[in-house]
Amino acid sequence: MPGAFQKTPQYRNEWKYFISLWEAELLKQRLLPFMERDPFAQDGKYMIRSLYSDDYWNSAYEEKMMGVADRKKWRIRIYNYSDSRIKLERKKKWTSYIHKDSASLTREEFDRILEGDYGFLLHHKNPLCQEFYYECVVNLQRPKVIVDYEREPLIRREGDVRITFDSDVRAAVCGWDIFDPDLPTLATLEPGTLVLEVKFTEMIPQLIKELLPVDGQEFSAISKYTLCYERAHHLTDVMAGISKTNRRGTR
Repeated sequence: MPGAFQKTPQYRNEWKYFISLWEAELLKQRLLPFMERDPFAQDGKYMIRSLYSDDYWNSAYEEKMMGVADRKKWRIRIYNYSDSRIKLERKKKWTSYIHKDSASLTREEFDRILEGDYGFLLHHKNPLCQEFYYECVVNLQRPKVIVDYEREPLIRREGDVRITFDSDVRAAVCGWDIFDPDLPTLATLEPGTLVLEVKFTEMIPQLIKELLPVDGQEFSAISKYTLCYERAHHLTDVMAGISKTNRRGTR
């Protein structure tokens, strides 16, 4: 429920860049002597799939597009299409700072949420689930788009630095079954482009900072959610237009 989180959250810095594949490979070679690969990533990479939801007014999308500094969004995230680790996450953002709260879900709990059965969330042991109950019942939080991408993470414990290379960002369509690896997807980035994300808590070591930004680029206000939302809903509008034209043609 609102107000369940009383302590002041710790925000992390988050910088994002659009970079080319060539720039990404060059940057990896520069960073690897000073960072290490995430030990949880198989062969250095893993696949992320997130089901983003939004309220009745599409507040997360609209506030992002309007440049509102203080905003939040909800998602359910899995890795490599597996149900072994399902996370309900609320990501808060204030300018270039972020804070994320998460709660573990079982496959059964995820299925109940997708079916619109939210009652169990009110009595969940994790207060984040209780807050999500409020969002679903009062603000009509509902699924909006599935976001897929491949992530290659590098980490440095000093400064809690995490640098990720996110490629093949795409919107999954034609269903909400996040465990289905065969959902059709739509690419959202220009060919040869990926998203570089730099996250750190209090400071970033100077030797890392000097390698960024790449070739003088400035960090951008990139949102995979809005990119994929627009791509998926553009397809929906196109299909609706075709259907409307076909109906007219049969009269």
